Amino acid sequence: MLALLRTAILASAVGLVLTGAPALAATEKFTADLEAASETPPTTSNGTGQATITYDTVTKRLTWSITYKGLTGKATAAHFHGPAAVGASAPPLIPITGKLASPIKGHATLTADEIKDLEGGMLYFNIHTAKNPNGEIRGQVVTVSP
Repeated sequence: MLALLRTAILASAVGLVLTGAPALAATEKFTADLEAASETPPTTSNGTGQATITYDTVTKRLTWSITYKGLTGKATAAHFHGPAAVGASAPPLIPITGKLASPIKGHATLTADEIKDLEGGMLYFNIHTAKNPNGEIRGQVVTVSP
């Protein structure tokens, strides 16, 4: 009888472990308001845009959707740059490949340094055009408040 009771308890414990809720990934949300005045140096473009960005802390995957309008011409390049504070320049860290027409959608897996820069507010996103080869509109990537 005691052996049967131990077996039942063990089976119940294993069942609880196997059916327990899986660990959930933490998702952090970020945004960037893309404006000509935020470029370094500022441009005279009428272009504007918005970046919606999520970061999965388990997979280290950054996902983005960027919409824009009013550029002086076709987008020729787009990047996440860093590390840089507002008003400072930095090299591209995460290049955007493929289709650059609005909306730009994509994802990348971040390195430890890129994660630190993202969470520290030290990344920015910008879009380049032929008229503004150094960047036409730019936005600092900031945390979305819960």
